[in-house]
Amino acid sequence: MSVRVRFAPAPSGELHVGNLRTALFAWLFARHEGGAFILRIEDTDVARVVPGSLQSIIESLRWLGLEWDEGPDPQDPSRDIGTYGPYVQSRRLEHYRKATHELLNSGHAYYCYCSPERLEEVRKERQRSKLPPKYDRRCRDLSEAERSELATQGIAPVVRFKTPLTGQTAFQDMIRGDLVFENDTLDDFVLVRADGFPVYHLAHVVDDHLMAITHVLRGDEWLSSTPRHVLLYQALGWLPPSFAHLPMILGPDGARLGKRHGATSVLEFRDRGFLPEALFNFLGLLGWSLDDHTEIIDRQTFIHHFSLERILKSPAVFNIDKLTWMNGIYIRQLSLGDLAQRVQPFLKTAVGPVDHDYLLRIMPLIQERIRFLPEAVDMADFFFREGELDYPPETILGKKFAGDPPRAAAALETVLGRAELLEPWEHDALEAAIRPLADELGLKTGELFGLVRVAVTGKTAAPPLFETMAVLGRPRTLDRLRSALRRLPPAAKG
Repeated sequence: MSVRVRFAPAPSGELHVGNLRTALFAWLFARHEGGAFILRIEDTDVARVVPGSLQSIIESLRWLGLEWDEGPDPQDPSRDIGTYGPYVQSRRLEHYRKATHELLNSGHAYYCYCSPERLEEVRKERQRSKLPPKYDRRCRDLSEAERSELATQGIAPVVRFKTPLTGQTAFQDMIRGDLVFENDTLDDFVLVRADGFPVYHLAHVVDDHLMAITHVLRGDEWLSSTPRHVLLYQALGWLPPSFAHLPMILGPDGARLGKRHGATSVLEFRDRGFLPEALFNFLGLLGWSLDDHTEIIDRQTFIHHFSLERILKSPAVFNIDKLTWMNGIYIRQLSLGDLAQRVQPFLKTAVGPVDHDYLLRIMPLIQERIRFLPEAVDMADFFFREGELDYPPETILGKKFAGDPPRAAAALETVLGRAELLEPWEHDALEAAIRPLADELGLKTGELFGLVRVAVTGKTAAPPLFETMAVLGRPRTLDRLRSALRRLPPAAKG
């Protein structure tokens, strides 16, 4: 049987990295096995649906390159790609109604008329008795007359599964091995809410069966619910898929990864300037490893080597410093053209439209210095500024010249005079003309270069000086040197 795996998020907000890791592992497993990766949207919990979430989920998956073989059409999610649709649960309600009727008719489910207030009181009473907060099964064995009486009162019932009171439910998890649960520890869980919509337990079992899903990869928070799902499969006479429960992801403090640890939304990472290749690589190593030392792994290598057997049982730690390091590695591996294309939107937001050919000349100066794409703005925005740069005079004077502005002015005038005569205007000629001036002026090289750097860039930290001056060009560089002289305190010039 061909492998068929699914990723089934709820459209209740932006996709976060924990869910994305699940999607990534399912996608890798499908690609390694030559199977199909299905995207299904689980939106039957209407109260939790957030407008725009579906598009955000689609955008996140496509940004990471996790294209699906079946599921909502990314261009028009109201349409489907594949023969097992619809792939949005709110359009599959008839399937859940049919399964519910089968369970009721076979005696595996029953209507429960208990009010939310009664259920809350039962929960509190069991807590006071130090018992698990399970439903007390009051409606499990109602007579037909009792059910009819309650129905005439206009109470909208839920449907509960009639869990066996004795025995065991066992299944094999492909990561954790054989697992056995005592049935008397399980509750009579809800299958259908009072509003008629199915809960996750029922809907995903029906969908996985009808969509011929062979393997279910999901977070280990669902491990304790899996015996319920196995019982449902048995009650419906269906063969369960194979299960693989992935280790949870922890923050550096050992707690489950959450917003308190910083950005967790996939699109936040994109907007902060992480590359999809870096996040793909990083997430692929959260709970899986190629060996005990390889850190940088490309997509095809992941696909070739991925196996469920190499997934760890222990939790994985989300280390943002490691992701940042990895992002810098991937940025440095980009071609100059690719890097220019990726930083262009960030520069455009900061400084307006930028010339691509000019940007290509700048990329070699900053590629080794940035860890995130937006850092290109701080590192290179001065290349695109017109007119005088805006910085306080004390920035150009720094500690060295703060007490001696005339000396700073004299140094700048000397550099300006030498630069005005320079021909050709290129890196080697600029360095040959300006570097010797440090000795002539009785300055350290770093002191002179720092003075000139602020004059031409407005920054104390910038790309290499002479490469920067060469790219800026003669007119702009000379204008900025003259502007720097004008910005010095009057006492410095006279």
